[in-house]
Amino acid sequence: MSKENPVIAVVIPCYRVKGHVLDVIKRIPEDVAYIFCVDDACPDQSGDFIKRACTDPRVQILRHDQNQGVGGAMITGYEAALKTDADIVVKVDGDGQMPPEILPTFVAPILAGLCDYTKGNRFYRPEDVRCMPRIRLFGNGLLSFVTKLSSGYWNIFDPNNGYTAIHTNVLARLPLHKIARGYFFESDMLFRLNLLHAVVIDIPMQAVYDNETSSLDIKKILWPFIRGHVRNFYKRIGYNYFLRDFNLASLQFILGILFMVFGTVFGLVEWHEGAETHIAASAGTVMLSALPVILGFQMLLSFLQFDIQSVPRFAVHQGLPVEK
Repeated sequence: MSKENPVIAVVIPCYRVKGHVLDVIKRIPEDVAYIFCVDDACPDQSGDFIKRACTDPRVQILRHDQNQGVGGAMITGYEAALKTDADIVVKVDGDGQMPPEILPTFVAPILAGLCDYTKGNRFYRPEDVRCMPRIRLFGNGLLSFVTKLSSGYWNIFDPNNGYTAIHTNVLARLPLHKIARGYFFESDMLFRLNLLHAVVIDIPMQAVYDNETSSLDIKKILWPFIRGHVRNFYKRIGYNYFLRDFNLASLQFILGILFMVFGTVFGLVEWHEGAETHIAASAGTVMLSALPVILGFQMLLSFLQFDIQSVPRFAVHQGLPVEK
């Protein structure tokens, strides 16, 4: 791949974006070779609208008969991009919140060999978050921490930011058929990228909020998010610390859990018996309960420190043969 002349493809998932998508397409840099607009069974018939109103020869319309969510739309777009000679695939939403003009800043670190995947971060600069509601800041902070645990990328924030770019050498090795097709898509992508030891970095950006309509329903996605993060955490730990490798951190994880479970269960049993018999527990009994909990907590902290230091730091796409 030539760093001076990379082939770039853009995927735009289209669902209720009729009022913004044409402007988004118009503002995409001229050096982008392909633009895939995925009509995700949009009730506004975004695909037909774009086909009628847009004359950009780079645009290709892909359609779903049934709505598959943003993840499903992106997987369709990724599969189409992999059939071309694209080197990098960029995801841009069609609602106008992601300025297409900053697309080169997402591509540049990948071309420089610094990373394999870039994503936006709306919370990087203090001046960009002053107008955000505190509840939103708190929610994103909590979600970011949970995503760090499940994905292993402790160096990123704003995990559900959908402005992303990925090298096709890495994209071709992702099991696209296994990745979540709903709003958990971005988080699940990070989990899959970690299994490939791909390097991910944040790109500071400022989102643009207008009168766009969101189809996000917190009540519907809360449980799938919780279930997905718990599943990915244990899968990642199992793959990275027991299946592919077994080291001191693996022992710390096992012993830490065993000690904490033993100390907690033993303490609860002794407390219950003491409450029934009205006999205070001896100092030895208290220590036998507290010490394993303290030791287990320290072991889990050591494991966490090892996990943080294990964040991938060397881009893998340059060492991978082209697979398309």
